Amino acid sequence: MKQVLQNLRTGDLKVEDVPAPAFRAGGILVKNHFSLVSAGTEKTSVESGRKSLLQKARSRPEDVKRLLNEIRQTGFLAAYRKVMSKLNSYKSMGYSSAGVVIAVDPLVSDFTVGDRVACAGAGYANHADIVFVPKNLAVKVPDSVGLDEAAYATIGSIALQGIRQAEPSLGESFVVIGLGLVGLLAVQILKANGCSVFGIDIDPENVELAKKLGADNGAIRTADVKSMIDSFTAGYGADGVIIAAATKSSDPLSLAGEIARDRSRIVMIGETGMNVPRAPYYLKELELKLSRSYGPGRYDPSFEEQGNDYPIGYVRWTENRNMREFIKLVGEKKVDVRGLTTHKFHIEEGEKAYALISGKSAEKYIGILLQYDQETGRSSASGPKAISSSGARPESAPFRAKPLNVGFIGAGSFAQSNLLPALAEISNLSLQTVCTSSGVTAKSAQNRFGFSGITTNADDIISDTNIGTVFIATRHNLHASLALRSLKSGKNVFVEKPLALNEDELISIGEFYRAHDEKDLPLLMVGFNRRFAPLTAAVKSHFKDVGEPIVVNCRINAGFVPKTHWTQDPVEGGGRIVGEVCHFVDLIQFITDSRISKIMAESVASGNKGIVDNDNASITLRMKNGSLGIITYLANGDMSLPKERIEVTAGKRAAVIDNFQVAYLFSKGSRKKIGNGKTDKGITSEVKAFMRAVQSSGLPLISFDDLINSSLTTFRILTALSIGMPVEL
Repeated sequence: MKQVLQNLRTGDLKVEDVPAPAFRAGGILVKNHFSLVSAGTEKTSVESGRKSLLQKARSRPEDVKRLLNEIRQTGFLAAYRKVMSKLNSYKSMGYSSAGVVIAVDPLVSDFTVGDRVACAGAGYANHADIVFVPKNLAVKVPDSVGLDEAAYATIGSIALQGIRQAEPSLGESFVVIGLGLVGLLAVQILKANGCSVFGIDIDPENVELAKKLGADNGAIRTADVKSMIDSFTAGYGADGVIIAAATKSSDPLSLAGEIARDRSRIVMIGETGMNVPRAPYYLKELELKLSRSYGPGRYDPSFEEQGNDYPIGYVRWTENRNMREFIKLVGEKKVDVRGLTTHKFHIEEGEKAYALISGKSAEKYIGILLQYDQETGRSSASGPKAISSSGARPESAPFRAKPLNVGFIGAGSFAQSNLLPALAEISNLSLQTVCTSSGVTAKSAQNRFGFSGITTNADDIISDTNIGTVFIATRHNLHASLALRSLKSGKNVFVEKPLALNEDELISIGEFYRAHDEKDLPLLMVGFNRRFAPLTAAVKSHFKDVGEPIVVNCRINAGFVPKTHWTQDPVEGGGRIVGEVCHFVDLIQFITDSRISKIMAESVASGNKGIVDNDNASITLRMKNGSLGIITYLANGDMSLPKERIEVTAGKRAAVIDNFQVAYLFSKGSRKKIGNGKTDKGITSEVKAFMRAVQSSGLPLISFDDLINSSLTTFRILTALSIGMPVEL
């Protein structure tokens, strides 16, 4: 399918062929008929993308600060790879579209195939032939509204939410500053609400258009505009002011304070300078509000991604209900959007739209629509197939596929910063197909690493008999099922940690392994990379003949992750104990050469609803050989403190690993320093060792029992934290 993509390094925009997005739970697939170019937001994206690296750094001081902390935490090379992975990728454009539903999750009852819908959301309602949209970001469109009109629903909801923040009432006078697309919609919505409206803009053509669309009066931004508004409001001043301008200047905010009446409401919808002049705002006791995009629910994963609605008795107007109301206003002819449409381009000519908003073309524009071929049927080339087990080999069949033909499922930031660069260093393998839920990400990975093919359907890799090895780096909830399906298809599997999110998933993998002779099975590897770090090997060697129990103390300054992040979701991410502490469980097993027998754990009791208490925990592991492992996992530390410190003691010897940059070996009163100061957590070594194993030895790098034991331990840690008592393993 066709989609508009932006190169994040250069800012250039192109219409590319990419796979249709994966069909996921909780949403619908939509064949777009129209999408609206947001001249303000997307123009900013284009301008930002075309800045040099230095200009980008200067314009984003907070990002630079985070990067410096990242360098302190992980080292320059790892931070550099992460930044370059981001810059060498594509960004999808657009967030307001309309089309026809072509597939529906069976658990979604709001829509059926064939429904006409308006869609919202960056990353969802893209400029693309086909889009996947969670159910709360889509609304039905009645026959009285054209899909070209419905494509305005997201932008219209932004205007509507700003007006709701101003709480207008019948007969009040309002001033709209900035008569671009959002401002012109705001003018019409205010008129539909029974208000008198005065529009202000720097462009006289926009002022005249506002009058044609219902504004009672208007003026360009001149020195006498204040006296005109004084006359318009009978000397009282405006009851409310909507700022829909886009400028770095604070002039709109200053003007709003001057023209507003005593105790008026001023709402910022656009993005302007925010230097608030104290005198008018103080003397008039003005109320200044910033409107948050489409309405309540915006930026809340629970609402937008998981489909949980807010009770109408408590939240009358969510972003979804705002979209529905805007569509209703259009259907009742109270808002005219066709009068705003100045340009339509077929998707294949999408670059012409951006020539307009970037200033390359001097034509006047307001509403720019991209149009798509309007067939509503699904074809084999139009989107992803449903995931099935077709192509899977019988469980007793021999493993025959070429082990160095690699498929890759999930290619996000970690994969493109770490796993894929490691694979790229191996000369004799063949990168066959990369699969991501977004065709945009797959396209980025293909261009950067040279995959032969791209897809959004994991079954295309799992059922491909030419692929012998699969890497899985998706979100955590998919790891176990994809790994098991790949193993059953006779493929070697490298799956990023965690292997599973619950014991049922772990049992299903275990049952498959127990039902076969190990020599008939493909390799399974979990991404426990710390044991492959060069400094870990040196430390283990330091204690190889110690002859007594070892104590391993791991302190991890992991940093704060909010509850809303997907890794904290119990269904999708499993939390940080399961998703991250597993690294150090495996490391302790490796250094002590023993499995865990008993677990004790305590976490903080903060009483703060914004903090996950388990993210600050002390865990003690009793090993079967008498050794002891202590994991202190912290999310409440300062990020300038190095992330990881490992201390090992036994037999009057000691060793310290500082952030996997340097290590110190202590013995007989002397200290030996090793390491070059560059962070190496073993990822590259791990990947190369795995590929050597699948090509030659066929022997697992970590025993299956150890893989299972590490995962099971994290589940038991959660149990110990929950009941406040030791747990046997």
